[in-house]
Amino acid sequence: MSEYKRMEIVVGLFVFLGIVGMFYMALKLGEVGGLGASGYVVTADFDDAGGIRPGADVMMAGVVIGRVENVSLNDDDQAELSLRIHDGVKLTADAIASIRTKGIIGDRYVRISQGGDDQYLANGDSIEETESAISIEDLIAKYVFSGKNND
Repeated sequence: MSEYKRMEIVVGLFVFLGIVGMFYMALKLGEVGGLGASGYVVTADFDDAGGIRPGADVMMAGVVIGRVENVSLNDDDQAELSLRIHDGVKLTADAIASIRTKGIIGDRYVRISQGGDDQYLANGDSIEETESAISIEDLIAKYVFSGKNND
């Protein structure tokens, strides 16, 4: 084999490995394809999910600790959210999940507030205490129609 052919093979292998590496990192960082799906899943039921979508952040103390994996309607006509929490993050059994809005754009996320319990949630457990999304339209309507009529 000539030196030129050997160089082409080495360069070809290098390019192929680079493409495979970029593909793997895209899947791993994007948490798709099952490669980035580590952690455990807990559920939480809300009266109003406020338009939250799968892939939304789950945060505690301003730090992302997981993602919303699934949003569905349960048998009690409540929004059921499946939350994938990162390994190493322990949620207390009395944790509170609430739906909040990030910034001025209005991206929704789930905020977790820890309780004081000594027991922790495990895979498949449910967060019992939840606070539904706050609707700006409802707040404005309450303010507008709650004023006294001075006529």
